[in-house]
Amino acid sequence: MFIETRVGPRFTAPHRGWVEVVCGSMFSGKTEELIRRLTRARIARQRVEIFKPALDTRYHTQDVVSHNANSIRSTPVALPDEILLLAASSDVVGIDEAQFFDASLVDVCKQLADQGTRVIVAGLDMDFLGRPFGPIPALLATAEFVTKVHAVCVCCGELAAYSFRIAASEKQVLLGETDSYEARCRPCFLSGMQERPGAPTAAARPH
Repeated sequence: MFIETRVGPRFTAPHRGWVEVVCGSMFSGKTEELIRRLTRARIARQRVEIFKPALDTRYHTQDVVSHNANSIRSTPVALPDEILLLAASSDVVGIDEAQFFDASLVDVCKQLADQGTRVIVAGLDMDFLGRPFGPIPALLATAEFVTKVHAVCVCCGELAAYSFRIAASEKQVLLGETDSYEARCRPCFLSGMQERPGAPTAAARPH
């Protein structure tokens, strides 16, 4: 479990910022962990601001809501630059569903951390094809703290790191829940991908 390296209001601690990333597949508890850390920061009387992409309206237009229905009030933004304007006086900034933002989020997080803000980012590290997703890879490379959480594979019960899409869509961004995605381990993900329409046959696959 992640243990905060600084608790209490900023005026009682060094003016020092950093970036934390919580990543993993769908249904792995990323948002749960983000909410947990932000709640602890509020208990410690820190000034907290939370942001999420404006396009994510699955559960609520404003709140950040986990799959387990835990929620925390947030501010929807269309572009990462808006976070800089709205979080100027914050001790802690939380950002959920970070994979839906563009690459400028990396620089926004850096600027906030350079100013002494603790930045906590949560997001999918891979898309439905198992490819690195949005700004998350660059954030993983530049963050001081990285936590990878896992779901449970719906096929075999092992630890799952992949988001397997069961909905009929090839768009990279497709908002959905259990009606559109399953958490799967690597072997079950690969098996499912081979069953997708257009997947190469066993004879055609490279050896």
